Amino acid sequence: MVGGEHPKLNHGVGWEAFDAAARPTQRRNVVGSGTWIQPRERGRWQATLRHIALEGRCFVIGCKQFVTKEHYPADIEILGEMEDGPDVLCRGGTSMYSPLGEVVAGPLLDVEGMLVADLDMGDVARGKFDFDVIGHCARPDVFELRVNEEVGTAVGGGHVRDSE
Repeated sequence: MVGGEHPKLNHGVGWEAFDAAARPTQRRNVVGSGTWIQPRERGRWQATLRHIALEGRCFVIGCKQFVTKEHYPADIEILGEMEDGPDVLCRGGTSMYSPLGEVVAGPLLDVEGMLVADLDMGDVARGKFDFDVIGHCARPDVFELRVNEEVGTAVGGGHVRDSE
């Protein structure tokens, strides 16, 4: 808690962590923490979380679930399809990184559990002294990003021409 209040958190799901153009917009009004949820552990995820922490000089919490076949109800329709697969369906990998990309906690792999850590939010301000992607390093005289924040749909129902 910061000053008795919860800090503003940024969050994303899966692919949003890989969208370099989206991250500065998401950081705009954030005190200095990010939470990223990725459904599968692919080994490369930890490097991505570390990069996001370094790039934004913020704490990053990567939330990864640990899932086994036993977590599914016995009457689930696809249980037969899962029989030949591995017992562990998702290895987990929850972890926390500091604004300088150092591991604060985790990764928590192949076990159920919860990570808890005391975060010094002053580390965010100290980290931005040498690199502030939204502040003094943003170079608005050179770069500009415009974001359409209007609500829309990912797929539209436009007219499709008949092929001749």
